[in-house]
Amino acid sequence: MFLQELSDIFAADGPIASAVPDYRPRLAQLELAQAIESAMRDRSTLVAEAGTGTGKTWAYLVPAFLGGGKVLVSTGTRTLQDQLFRRDLPKLREALSLPITVALLKGRGNYVCHYHLERLSGDKRALKSRAEMGQLRNIQVFAKQSRTGDKADLAQVPEEADIWNRVTSTRENCLGQDCPHLRDCFVMKARRYAQDADLVVVNHALFMADLALREEGITDLLPTVDTVIFDEAHQLPDIATRFLGTSVSSHQLLDLARSIEAAGLAHARESTNWSEASKKLEQAARELRLASSPIDKLPGRKATFDAIPEPESFDTALSELQKVLDRSSQLLNVVTEKHPDLAAAAKTCLDIRARLFQWSQPDRQGHNALQPEPPQEGSVNDEGGAVRWVEHSLHHMRLHSAPLSVAQIFSRYRSASQAWILTSATLSVHGDFSHFLRQLGLWEAKTLRWESPFDYARQGVLFVPKALPLPSDFAFNERFVDALLPLARMAAGGVLVLCTTLRSVDRIAELLQERFDDEGLDRLILRQGESSRRILLERFRTEKNAVLVGSASFWEGIDVPGDALTLVAIDKLPFAPPDDPVLEARLKRCRENGGNPFMEYQLPEAAISLKQGAGRLIRSETDWGVLMVGDTRLVEKPYGKLLWRGLPPFSRTREQAEVLAFYDKKQNAC
Repeated sequence: MFLQELSDIFAADGPIASAVPDYRPRLAQLELAQAIESAMRDRSTLVAEAGTGTGKTWAYLVPAFLGGGKVLVSTGTRTLQDQLFRRDLPKLREALSLPITVALLKGRGNYVCHYHLERLSGDKRALKSRAEMGQLRNIQVFAKQSRTGDKADLAQVPEEADIWNRVTSTRENCLGQDCPHLRDCFVMKARRYAQDADLVVVNHALFMADLALREEGITDLLPTVDTVIFDEAHQLPDIATRFLGTSVSSHQLLDLARSIEAAGLAHARESTNWSEASKKLEQAARELRLASSPIDKLPGRKATFDAIPEPESFDTALSELQKVLDRSSQLLNVVTEKHPDLAAAAKTCLDIRARLFQWSQPDRQGHNALQPEPPQEGSVNDEGGAVRWVEHSLHHMRLHSAPLSVAQIFSRYRSASQAWILTSATLSVHGDFSHFLRQLGLWEAKTLRWESPFDYARQGVLFVPKALPLPSDFAFNERFVDALLPLARMAAGGVLVLCTTLRSVDRIAELLQERFDDEGLDRLILRQGESSRRILLERFRTEKNAVLVGSASFWEGIDVPGDALTLVAIDKLPFAPPDDPVLEARLKRCRENGGNPFMEYQLPEAAISLKQGAGRLIRSETDWGVLMVGDTRLVEKPYGKLLWRGLPPFSRTREQAEVLAFYDKKQNAC
């Protein structure tokens, strides 16, 4: 590929300009595309931060189309994955007139399973409501007519509907080659398409699931490719931590007990007393949840393995549960040949038993049955080990483990013959990429950065109100809402309030509703938790002047251009909660190694999250609005400078009158 070819493609009279309305050539977009083309040619790793509005999607897709090799594009979410596959790729393929074949591949939980659908259709008692009966009929028709079986294509049944859990498969309950519907399997079809395609679109969760399976020696999930492109790459460290860990929940154990009883009574009734075996497993699971109940009184209702209250009782219950699982596994192994349901139950039982044993090692005396010899240099344990913890609530208990570092596992996944491109608008802290590179072990990567083309100083204002108390003050939420109210009253467009905790979401939404009622303001308040994220965002866009209050999942991935969003308010600086066991363990390890955990970990994480939240405000050249941050530490603490300097270069003020004047000027101009 020649650089001139890219210059022609991105030119004002080039093929992209003819395909994209209001297209404007951007030097940053061309330079990013050229850097990606170079990395693909050299089979190297490029970490590229491209500010909002750079046009990074087209910048990586054009070299991917022209490069000649097989490309895997991984996105941050399934929503972005669908958008790329259904909108961006067809448009570019048409613009460039290239015969590129493209495949969409998701995790198996996104595809209807003919076998599990047939089972549910034959057991109407398993349906929980009249609504589920209607959903089942829709899914039955969909499974016969659909070419993909992707649940995202069935609008009549919400993607978060519980019934999907019963008509899709998991790795544990998939019958594989023994399935009577193997020939029609939507998962197998999607994987075959992916093997044959020039470009495959996946999401980070599926990529990490593949990485975790490769650690176990399983290599049949994703195809081998020449180039991997990670969009929204800032999400990779957290997703890698989640997928390279393990978890077992009380729900999984109770579901297994029900599956054992149902499959045993239906297909091997004479072999043993399946109801009794099921009850023993249920009882053992409940005993473990009971033994962990003191955790309910701890902050965050979490406890690391070493901090579990009454550990002897917990260990005894865990040991008993493992014995019951061993017995269940023995009973199932005798009858697995009788029916696929029995084989699936046996497979699930063995998998949960293995995860429980892995979680239990090493024991409280430091003995590790998984690793009788000292760790070899360069092993996963050598690079930082893992943290184990228990979560507890009134009806639920879950055992978790996660690696303290994913750097070595992630970096060794890359083949020397592959090019890796990692891009996002938020990878650096004021131009410093070291935190991101350290998390993923990408020390040899080339790093490049392009600023956003937006005129932030003209389009937006950063407002940090004066005289607000510190976030730890009991009156903070009330004072924050007091400062927010005049702006919300003045802003004609939508208002997005980003909170750092769910508790703050509820309290701030309540306070806003009270103030609106007192003043007779007729303005809809949408609150995280009252509907799915998708439905809340749809209503927010439709209403044009609603107030949406949300926490973590709303800090990124929201694109509401124009006057539908003219005020983003952030209550507190997004430092990770101190009761997060993974964070706590990582900070402790940093401290033990002589580092400064606040400067090396907490501050960079907060800076990247803050930049993500701020990025919701200005999404195009014509957008405008105010970013309000209620946490005065941003300007009054020495470290605050590192945070605000990493934000887009808005005009800055602490005077409410200046903000209101900005609104008056902009809204009169409109």
